[in-house]
Amino acid sequence: MPRRAREPSVTGYMHIIVKGNGGQILFEEPQDFRFFLTKMKYSCYDTGVKLCAYCLMDNHVHLLTYSDINNLSLFMKKLCVSYSEYFNKKHKRTGHLFQDRFKSEPINNEEYLLTAFRYILLNPQKAGICKASEYKWSSYMLYDFPPNFMELDLLYNLIGKKKEYEEYIFSDNNDECMEFSSEKHTDDWAITEIRKWLGINSGTEIQKFEKKKRNSAIHTLKVHGLSIRQIERLTGINRNVIQRA
Repeated sequence: MPRRAREPSVTGYMHIIVKGNGGQILFEEPQDFRFFLTKMKYSCYDTGVKLCAYCLMDNHVHLLTYSDINNLSLFMKKLCVSYSEYFNKKHKRTGHLFQDRFKSEPINNEEYLLTAFRYILLNPQKAGICKASEYKWSSYMLYDFPPNFMELDLLYNLIGKKKEYEEYIFSDNNDECMEFSSEKHTDDWAITEIRKWLGINSGTEIQKFEKKKRNSAIHTLKVHGLSIRQIERLTGINRNVIQRA
């Protein structure tokens, strides 16, 4: 059955979410975030796609893009393929890193453009990681002096400069956008639990355990409060294997 064509945006603006396969962690360490950002920049240059905002979370990425739909698909292919090759080689893993096709939501009016823009930048704060202005892996700090692969002219007209920008981002809001499902406990909490109870730095190390030890580790994590979805996401182990364990 052919895939359904993506809904186009009459304005050229799109909200994009790309997720780790089965909730797989996409960034194990700061170098991974930096590599993704570098590839993202050059993929913009290669395809003509412009970014209005971005936020890299541990297991998913939000982008606010400006382009036509054909260029956007090429941009995402270049970015995801090159990053997958890098990540799999570095962390000695195989298989798909990203889940299915990227999600896309057209932004067809200025009101929703503003909503998506703020929603993306507030992701770390809503996840309980830190204040949006302190998060290293988003475009929050680039508003005043954006690099040339970013396009903010319309947002400047709608929001204003730095003072108005800060007031807008942190104003009381109940923004609703294309969501990424959350857990009872954050992934930062879960990673701490993995280190505490298993004595390893990354959940993906469990993949290298022999079967009996692997199943015991999975059971330990479940007993200490991690959900099956979190274990799947943080270890990269198939859900069926986790449930059997």
